Amino acid sequence: MFDSFEQTQINTSGATIHLVKGGNGFPLLLLHGYPETHLMWHKIAPRLAEEFTVIAPDLRGYGDSSKPEGGADHYNYSKRAMAQDMVEVMIQLGFEEFFVVGHDRGARVGHRMTLDHPQRVKKLAVLDIAPTYKMYMTADKAFATAYYHWFFLIQPYDLPERLIGAQPEYYLRKCLTRWSADAGAFTPEVVEEYLRCFSNPAPCGVRKGLWGISTLSWRHGVNVPAMYTAELSQEDIFFQRKSQMRHIVPCKNFCLSLNYLFARGVKIPVTD
Repeated sequence: MFDSFEQTQINTSGATIHLVKGGNGFPLLLLHGYPETHLMWHKIAPRLAEEFTVIAPDLRGYGDSSKPEGGADHYNYSKRAMAQDMVEVMIQLGFEEFFVVGHDRGARVGHRMTLDHPQRVKKLAVLDIAPTYKMYMTADKAFATAYYHWFFLIQPYDLPERLIGAQPEYYLRKCLTRWSADAGAFTPEVVEEYLRCFSNPAPCGVRKGLWGISTLSWRHGVNVPAMYTAELSQEDIFFQRKSQMRHIVPCKNFCLSLNYLFARGVKIPVTD
């Protein structure tokens, strides 16, 4: 995996970030989701590297990046702190401006980064993210049952940490199976790496999970070309709600979707 990419670690003001880098072209920052690492991009990154300089880091608390203490208010695992890491990483790599693609938690980091550093993020693509504030405000039994982790992972320290830490492999495999349309898409090598990182007993982002998510309101639109990509089905619990959101682009071909955004420069505000 990532055979043609170089691995390195970069110290930021708050963490040490592990990443892989490869390709040539305009810089493209790929931000993974929960409970994954940069390895989630291993199938698509080589193809993207044909057109972009691809940077795929582990967010702080994930993978082989450092795992700072969360602090009393968990600020060290906020989207703002994670976004600051990524901006500092890109600057140290020599990139003052760049594209961002984020999935899940990485998408929220990308959204926060675009709000805080609009001069850096030239274009943004977010994958499979609902407007968090609205989802909490309109929660019902079906939503709470299917997305129980939104409520579990925001509990104060150290309830999620202790419960997940007691059976990390069970919890990880349950997450990957339950949240995936095809759990077989995860190669055994990737799952083993996820498990190695997830089982780290140090305080980490994969245990803190969604802390701070309820304070991130998607009512704040970003002022750069941006696109939300999602593949929806009638069975998706979010289908009716997502289908009412503006600017969703069905994602049948991820690379083509990115080309539509990055090459054509479509202007789509990420807002609800």
